[in-house]
Amino acid sequence: MSDVFAQAPAQSAKPTVFFDGVSSRKRQVTLTLGDALEICEEGGTPVRWAYAEIRLADSPPGILRLAATSAPPLARLEIRDGVLAADVTARCMHLDEHRTTRRGVAKIVGWSVAAAVSIVCVVLFGVPLAADRLAPLVPKPVERRIGDAAEVQMKTIFGRSVCEDPAGKAAFTKLVNRLRDAAGLDDAMTAGVLPTSVPNAFALPGGKVFVLKGLLDKAENPDELAGILAHELGHLKHHDNMRGLIYNGGTSFLIGLLFGDVTGSSAVIFASRSLVEASYSREAETGADTFAIEIMHKLGRSPKPAAELMFRITGKESGSGLTTILASHPLTEDRLARMTKEDRPASGPPLLTGKEWQALKGICGSGKV
Repeated sequence: MSDVFAQAPAQSAKPTVFFDGVSSRKRQVTLTLGDALEICEEGGTPVRWAYAEIRLADSPPGILRLAATSAPPLARLEIRDGVLAADVTARCMHLDEHRTTRRGVAKIVGWSVAAAVSIVCVVLFGVPLAADRLAPLVPKPVERRIGDAAEVQMKTIFGRSVCEDPAGKAAFTKLVNRLRDAAGLDDAMTAGVLPTSVPNAFALPGGKVFVLKGLLDKAENPDELAGILAHELGHLKHHDNMRGLIYNGGTSFLIGLLFGDVTGSSAVIFASRSLVEASYSREAETGADTFAIEIMHKLGRSPKPAAELMFRITGKESGSGLTTILASHPLTEDRLARMTKEDRPASGPPLLTGKEWQALKGICGSGKV
């Protein structure tokens, strides 16, 4: 008698819904609680779920939603009747087996912390090493294409054409060639002056250097400008631009992976990336300063005038607080102190004559920029 009762279909005042995991059709079914859970749709073939294979699935309040390990991954049984739900769960001994225990949570946390530490170590040590090794291996045509793209952007911002006064251009070419030869760079390197009042200079991938007219206007003698140019040639010599691209891409990806794509994570990622990249940039800037000192000494000139020019442009900078931590360049007064220590009496000929220097100062003509 009990066996007959156990095999009887379980009736419910509320509909029991079944999704077979193959189609999206909602099926109204009845359940038979025997040696296995039998799901029956009128006119359809019964589906049997062994009780040991039944697991809880996420569900809203008031619904018991079940899955089975042997069923298609999307198959779900939804029981809305409380009495029937209690009867089914009483027969299923492994409903929560797939859920994470405290021990499992501790293991997940442990592995997560280990993964986070690994990512931080890779950002701090692995990515810089990879960037240092890979940057010199980038094919020159690829580097030139990147430089060409960057040049278009720079000219859009600072002036679409370089300054072309013949006498000024001849003087600028003479100065650049002397520095280039001393630096050991090939003649594929190019340089120009852009007509903007911003006092700056920069190097681009592919051997491109640009001086902005604002910097030339601030310079009082050829040695000041030459030291700045030598610094930019140092960036070219050390492949700092390509190193920076590889490094920035690697750190952005890994820090994004560490924090994930969640609300507010962009600010955290930006701040974290700024911190690690600032240190890397300072290293590159210090290396370029060292290169400039060596080149100026090789030409028999002092590196101190370049630092004096930078100090005139930036003024005294604060050496405390987050500004120093995030600064991508060494403080100007620190550079001035370093290059003053490397000051030597001139032992080489002037880099330009007085007439050539005046011509260079007028390379962009007398028009306002």
